[in-house]
Amino acid sequence: MIFMVIETFRDADAVYRRFHEKGRMLPEGLKFIDSWVEVDFKRCFQLMESDDVQLFQEWTSRWNDLVDFEIVAVQNSTDAASEIRRMNIT
Repeated sequence: MIFMVIETFRDADAVYRRFHEKGRMLPEGLKFIDSWVEVDFKRCFQLMESDDVQLFQEWTSRWNDLVDFEIVAVQNSTDAASEIRRMNIT
């Protein structure tokens, strides 16, 4: 599954220092796809992939002193449109 992770930074400088020192610190099975950061450095939006949603708890525990997380399961719009059509046909 694909997830949109919305991170709200409490201290962007500290987040980037830790990232520089330790990397993303992802557990095995949690894959980073891409990310975007607001121009004011308040939030980061990441796409991640995993078949085990529990891995997010392990990963966020390594960052939750600096970051608040919202994690949302998502699908691309083409897949969503197909799913809606399928649901309306039955």
